[in-house]
Amino acid sequence: MKAFLAAAVALALVSSTTVSADPIKNIVLVHGAWVDASGWKPLYEILTKQGFHVTVVQEPETSFADDVTATKRILDLQDGPTILVGHSYGGSIITEAGVHPNVVGLVYVAANAPDVGEDEGELGAKTPSVLAKTEGAIKKTPDNFTYLDPADFPKLFAPDLPLEEAEFESRSQVLAAASVFNTPLTAAAWKTKPSWGIVAGNDQIINPDLERWYYERAKSHATEIKGASHSVYESHPEEVAAVIADAARNAQKSPQP
Repeated sequence: MKAFLAAAVALALVSSTTVSADPIKNIVLVHGAWVDASGWKPLYEILTKQGFHVTVVQEPETSFADDVTATKRILDLQDGPTILVGHSYGGSIITEAGVHPNVVGLVYVAANAPDVGEDEGELGAKTPSVLAKTEGAIKKTPDNFTYLDPADFPKLFAPDLPLEEAEFESRSQVLAAASVFNTPLTAAAWKTKPSWGIVAGNDQIINPDLERWYYERAKSHATEIKGASHSVYESHPEEVAAVIADAARNAQKSPQP
């Protein structure tokens, strides 16, 4: 009888380990400023073919609070553990929204990852990018919404995309309230949840050195894609998908930072 019980306990432990090792299936993607969720399509197609349940947030870019709320609304709809992915300004959003109980891991794609009390505008000024040094590239409307000069968009945001595609994105921008870049964070999910970070080696919107610093501070599993632009999620979707899949396999096995 004792031998039977011991075997049953051992089998239960093995079964429990097997279940916990299963990859997370839910992935939520959060886009950055000046673009919309359609840019995630190449990545969405790769991940769904791999069996993941992928949902894409379409945040309004009207305020940081609005964008975090839009992300949490989608997280509420997930049916279990979720990997939360953010590109660029979306990194700030997932840092704040990532404290949601469904989130078990974060993936930063050429993204900002401020701490509590910090904002990406302040941090970007300390490690300026090519964009920050390009006079007149960021335009502003009378009611304080920003966009990237369409003439500068292809060479700064998406130099490794086909020109026709980059020009379309330059003309279909979502204008972002200037305040979204300067709103201090009140939460930093990377402090308590495992994270993965992708450095775009030729990023001209966020300085790659700033991306490296963010990921080192967060103790992220970092990957650098050499020569990739800020549009790395579109120009190198296979490599980005591989990092997200790695996070899905390992987030629940990774120790907290």
